[in-house]
Amino acid sequence: MDAGRPAPYVTTMSKELSSAPNETAGIFYAVGSYSLWGVLPLYWHMLGSVPPFELSYHRMVWSALFGLIVILALGRRGEVFAALRSRKVVRALSLSALFIACNWTLYIYAIAKAELVEASLGYYINPLLNIAIGVVLLGERMSPLRLVAIGLAAVAVLFKALTLGHFPFIALGLAVSFAVYGYIRKLTPVAALDGMTIETCLLLPFTAGILLFWGWQGTGAFTLAHPGTDILLILGGPLTALPLILFAAGARRVRMSTLGFLQYLSPSISLLIAVFMLGEPFTRTDMTAFGCVWVALVLVALDGHLRARAKA
Repeated sequence: MDAGRPAPYVTTMSKELSSAPNETAGIFYAVGSYSLWGVLPLYWHMLGSVPPFELSYHRMVWSALFGLIVILALGRRGEVFAALRSRKVVRALSLSALFIACNWTLYIYAIAKAELVEASLGYYINPLLNIAIGVVLLGERMSPLRLVAIGLAAVAVLFKALTLGHFPFIALGLAVSFAVYGYIRKLTPVAALDGMTIETCLLLPFTAGILLFWGWQGTGAFTLAHPGTDILLILGGPLTALPLILFAAGARRVRMSTLGFLQYLSPSISLLIAVFMLGEPFTRTDMTAFGCVWVALVLVALDGHLRARAKA
């Protein structure tokens, strides 16, 4: 699962989910977005000759430029300017920009280091971490089943750390950075595409400046490598924004429970790609860690089902 996507609760249009006009179309859009996020590791893997930090900076720069083009085309300048006039919103998006930048960079680093299996584990843990954040920071109540689920996730991380001999910083780093990003965006009243564009534009002076400096030194990949590499780097911007646009379209049309279920499609696709296409090992340690997390997710789903029945 790519880190450029928001968690299902991030969208500012959640009120529309219960009265979705066309859930079939919404599911199509949501499946499209999560499927694209799932297969994007193959795209970043094609750019393996580009250092992870440089690749991440290119992704931010071209995402910003593509986002600006889409916003101009959709006539959303008013919404963006309204967000920028609020100091509180700008501060929040500046902070979320740092977390999504860390998330993107760590994800690309995981692909470059053939650690996509561990990255997938991180995105399976992410929904459980969202629950913990909801309890600690938002005062949400913790049911016994969800408490057990979070405990199983902690066991998975601890087991992974003990068997690896080092802290699984990729899995937990991705989960934490994306969970905090989602928490900030949940409290920031900005639409998904507008928010991503503002975030990447806030980072643009730094990211573009670093790339221009590397280009001036003759150490950057852009224009110095094969022309095909340059094209792939530029297309990384639209490929970052496109699934986000599909996600926003799907979120307006489907129920939140449906969207929450579909989010596991992305790390599942990435896991299959890592094992069967990129040749990463899936050891007994991985099976045990993933098993704990999968059981935890089943408990969360069961808890949601029981709550729905109780309300009915």
